[in-house]
Amino acid sequence: MSFPTIRMRRLRQSEALRSMVRETRLDIKDLIYPLFVIHGQDKRLPINSMPGICQFSVDRLAEEVREVDSLGIPAVLLFGLPEHKDPYGSTAWDDNGVVQNAIRMIKDQAPGLQVITDVCMCEYTSHGHCGQLEEDGYVNNDATLELLSKEALSHARAGCDIVAPSDMMDGRVAAIRKTLDDHGFINMPIMSYSAKYASAFYGPFREAADSAPQFGDRKAYQMDPANVREALREVWLDIEEGADIVMVKPALAYLDVIRAVKEQFGLPTAAYNVSGEYSMIKAAAACGWLDEERVMLESLTAIKRAGADMIITYFAKELAVLLNA
Repeated sequence: MSFPTIRMRRLRQSEALRSMVRETRLDIKDLIYPLFVIHGQDKRLPINSMPGICQFSVDRLAEEVREVDSLGIPAVLLFGLPEHKDPYGSTAWDDNGVVQNAIRMIKDQAPGLQVITDVCMCEYTSHGHCGQLEEDGYVNNDATLELLSKEALSHARAGCDIVAPSDMMDGRVAAIRKTLDDHGFINMPIMSYSAKYASAFYGPFREAADSAPQFGDRKAYQMDPANVREALREVWLDIEEGADIVMVKPALAYLDVIRAVKEQFGLPTAAYNVSGEYSMIKAAAACGWLDEERVMLESLTAIKRAGADMIITYFAKELAVLLNA
């Protein structure tokens, strides 16, 4: 049968009808909110390129965490900006580091909030790359695995709920899994940045995390934006190494990758709605060029529709307020 018997517009006549037949629904429980923790006291520093997002010292982070928890957002993702950096990023595994202290504070202030920690070296190294460098500037993959494992173990000891390696070194999930297991953290989940692309959409994050490389770029370890079959191979290898949750980053320009990963593997899948995706919407809305709320909802719905079970997004608080209304 076809028109006029079938009229697709019948179920679009009112918001009530549209809601009844809606296929994809955003939920607060889908959301993970990124937080940037800095050294010092009484600091709440706005990030110019990311309106509404700030860097917090641990003491000022407490208020932000209580607000996130009160909104019903289930998890946060921590990034640390240390006081000192060196070529090896040694402050990454300092038991009194900014992330480690933030974990303990969050577990005190909001014990039910899931604390996910970014495991990478770029915020901690003086050169800004994601691992230990060789003399020619190439990142030494295998030497970096030990550093990442030490960082993940330090986060686990501080009380985090999930570790999330984002470095894109080969074999890092297996190395971290072994280290965690050897020290009794057999139940610590790993959320792996499995398909992390060398994307221009990370621009504002460089300011937020003070992590811009001092030379070159990250194309020798992050993925080529043109590749999807390679992404599926990366995800498969991470699953084989023990990843419990896999991730695609960025999200909006890689919806096809999210869909392919979810359909092929069926594992819990996260997607990172990255800084550039957030800032573009904020900037266009500030110019009056689009409706910020509608575009935010449409964008996040697209990520969920593509297959993401979890969405890491700087819009988490704004969306939670809308969903709670």
